[in-house]
Amino acid sequence: MSSPRANNSQANSKGTLLKWLPWVLLLIVLAAFTWLFTSMNSASNAWEPPRTTPEEQQASAPVSDTPAPISSYHNAVARASQSVVNIYTTQAMAEHPYIDDPVLRRFFENQDSQQGAGPTNLGSGVIVSEDGYIVTNAHVVEKADEITVAFSDGRKSRAKVIGTDPDSDLAVIRVDMTGLTPLGFREEPIRVGDLALAIGNPFGVGQTVTQGIISATGRTGLGVNKFEDFIQTDAAINPGNSGGALVDARGELVGINTVIFSRSGGSMGIGFAIPTALVEQVMNALIKDGRVSRGWLGIEIQSQLRDPTQLETTTGVEVLKVVPQGPAAKSGLQVGDVILTIDDVEMTDANRLIQYVARKPPNMVLNAQILRRGKNAQVEIMLEERPVQEVVQRPVAMEGGLEEPDYHGQAQNRPMMSEEERDRMREELMKLFEQDGAVQ
Repeated sequence: MSSPRANNSQANSKGTLLKWLPWVLLLIVLAAFTWLFTSMNSASNAWEPPRTTPEEQQASAPVSDTPAPISSYHNAVARASQSVVNIYTTQAMAEHPYIDDPVLRRFFENQDSQQGAGPTNLGSGVIVSEDGYIVTNAHVVEKADEITVAFSDGRKSRAKVIGTDPDSDLAVIRVDMTGLTPLGFREEPIRVGDLALAIGNPFGVGQTVTQGIISATGRTGLGVNKFEDFIQTDAAINPGNSGGALVDARGELVGINTVIFSRSGGSMGIGFAIPTALVEQVMNALIKDGRVSRGWLGIEIQSQLRDPTQLETTTGVEVLKVVPQGPAAKSGLQVGDVILTIDDVEMTDANRLIQYVARKPPNMVLNAQILRRGKNAQVEIMLEERPVQEVVQRPVAMEGGLEEPDYHGQAQNRPMMSEEERDRMREELMKLFEQDGAVQ
């Protein structure tokens, strides 16, 4: 027989277990909910560009056993080139406005031309995800009716446009393929003097690599895009390179090649690429929403006039016009105010202000330090979404892809024939047809 003390001990143990059991179950339930919430939250995070792992960086880094110059960048190029694609676009030719005329249609049918066959334009692109997203220039896929992507391993696929942003000249297209190799984005800022390798399809000769250095960063005011923050390089960039990759010595993406300064149509050692910071912003917006939403102040501005002969220079941006009911007007900003800083960032010129504001989302509040009638003041401005504006025309001196034929680009603006000219053309064609029939 068990003693009363043993029975009491067992009873106490069971009581303690029953007392703590609900708390243990509660902790298990809380842990399960925490794990579920964390999983759902991580799944809803914004898409991030691919990053190069430390192991990949070490494997593709230039290696030299002696202080002698590096003799090859084969490892970096081999890894990066498999993520660069060639893009071919075609645009169907519009039917002639008089194709329904029975006489004139007969003339068109006798011509040795293929209805609907348009010119083929060349460009390049960069794979940014395993499931088929590709970044390129907006002007590469502009007005394209059909987009064909050729991969480095010989495969080809049709692509569809996910979204374009003409203001930055960037676009995202997608192919129905998986298991692709995305190109890792460089995380550290690129520096002047760093090595640069441009990879693309110049003149349609096939994938080509050219070498140079980073000549400058933060280039603005070129008049190419509305929002400019270019990397300048002397790596040869030619027609067909548009949308291709500019990579560093480790094969990491630093920019998307877009334009060149040229008087001959070929490279003259001054090329420009869109940096990955801007690419990432635009790419994420296009993939998520199909469009890019930018902040807007609602003012017209100009940089402060500077006299190069003076030792003291004046910085800041003068407000020339305030849009009624715009964000700046609502904040109290006035014509004649000089914006010195925004969020403690010095506004050295108008381009810097435009780029800074454009990278901020709508509904964000900016703190501006201004100079008004010789006195400093602080103004808080809540940004609104930038309204859609007309597309900037690219300068002739800048390379923006292969030019379209005159007919193709001007078909919509070509004036129609008058009725008198049309009747005269009908009579001449009828005579030609009758003579042709007599000879036969």
